[in-house]
Amino acid sequence: MEGKGIIFVISAPSGTGKTTLISQLIGEVPGLKFSVSYTTRRPRPGEENGKDYFFVSRDDFLKMVEKGKFVEWANVHGDFYGTPRESLTPPEGVDMILDIDPQGAEQIKRTYPDAVFIFLVPPSFQELERRLRQRGKDSEETIRKRLQDALAELKKIDLYDYVVVNDDIERALDCLKAIVKAERCKRTRMLKEVKTWLG
Repeated sequence: MEGKGIIFVISAPSGTGKTTLISQLIGEVPGLKFSVSYTTRRPRPGEENGKDYFFVSRDDFLKMVEKGKFVEWANVHGDFYGTPRESLTPPEGVDMILDIDPQGAEQIKRTYPDAVFIFLVPPSFQELERRLRQRGKDSEETIRKRLQDALAELKKIDLYDYVVVNDDIERALDCLKAIVKAERCKRTRMLKEVKTWLG
């Protein structure tokens, strides 16, 4: 990893507050950049093409898969999501944040074993259900599916280096900041600087 940016992979069940936390983390910690994924799902209110996701048709997405454009891709809740390869070669001094599900995290871990994997969880299953219902975006069928998927995703928690409980957004944000700072100070990532002043 010497001379390269760090890849931070963040996963969480729907309704955990991942999007909000990632946005605040990038806004408050210098040198972090969000990797914009491609998806076949429809944009939600307030989402911008090229900022939140690249929204493409199913046919276009599958053509990109055939051409090897993605370092990972998966079918999540019936829609395709993929991480473009070029987003994982950032300039020196820039660390990337990837917002992907455990399916994608498994693929990233095979290709980038030095990446840092963070799993965000709600304080309880009951709280997750409350948040999903409170946001009023999904049908009853969709809510039930998301809850089932959350339980399946939790079974893959061994993939991750860190677990952050989002019971309070400020506390969760502080944990994420601490993880980024600690990873940036790891000996293996600081060898270049140390060799410079050692001559």
